[in-house]
Amino acid sequence: MKESKWIWNNGKFVLWKNATTHVMSHGLHYGTGVFEGIRAYSGSVFRMQDHYRRFFNSAKVAGIKIPYSKVNLEARTLELLYKNGLKDCYIRPLAFIGEGSIGINPGSNKINVIIAAFEWGTYLGKEAMSKGIRMKISSFKRMSVNSFMTKSKICGNYINSVLAKREALEQGYDEALLLDDNGYVSEGTGENIFIVKNGKIETTPVTSILEGITRDCVFKIAGDNNIPIKEQKFTRDELYIADEIFLSGTAAEITPVREVDNRKIGSKKPGK
Repeated sequence: MKESKWIWNNGKFVLWKNATTHVMSHGLHYGTGVFEGIRAYSGSVFRMQDHYRRFFNSAKVAGIKIPYSKVNLEARTLELLYKNGLKDCYIRPLAFIGEGSIGINPGSNKINVIIAAFEWGTYLGKEAMSKGIRMKISSFKRMSVNSFMTKSKICGNYINSVLAKREALEQGYDEALLLDDNGYVSEGTGENIFIVKNGKIETTPVTSILEGITRDCVFKIAGDNNIPIKEQKFTRDELYIADEIFLSGTAAEITPVREVDNRKIGSKKPGK
């Protein structure tokens, strides 16, 4: 990540180093916030309206009332890119509950909203796109839909991903893959997963996973190219014998997987 000059913070553009918050903010203590990850390419923000729609949906699920409109935040995002002179970048909107009540119930604490934009290269490593990555089935399972709100990007939810990611990195892998309550493949720590078998693509149904915007792009591109694609539950051993595996996500973009649990996938190279 390369630091930018400006961040939009509660209605004002402030210098990056001045975009601070109080240490007693409720969101810092309890994870009561929501966020989005958006990318811009050549100055064009990729599916911005869809991302902000999901941002507001996440806030609705989390019980956070964002004090700005979608149109306002979209306009401020474009203005932020212009002020920072950014063309290819990553954008991070965040809404979180501020200081005041320190109990579990945040009461009427202020809702803070920021937008940051900065240069950020290949998320899973410089050679991820050209060579593919190594993944490990995590000892941590994906959160249950009856325990967490899995269709929203709530800040506190992501400790599940942090634990799985750290475990995978400590064991020499690039990324973790989590299973659901029933032992079926769910998703990565921040990516949806696809397998290819006999020219057909399969991906985890929208159950315990986040319904990714890049995931939706894969469906559209596959359809445009007459490639069969469907939502289908699959097991970890089906990963081992897949012809190809790839991940999708705003940060990860489209990343091929060459290995899972030390099993070579296909030719051990990015596929078609």
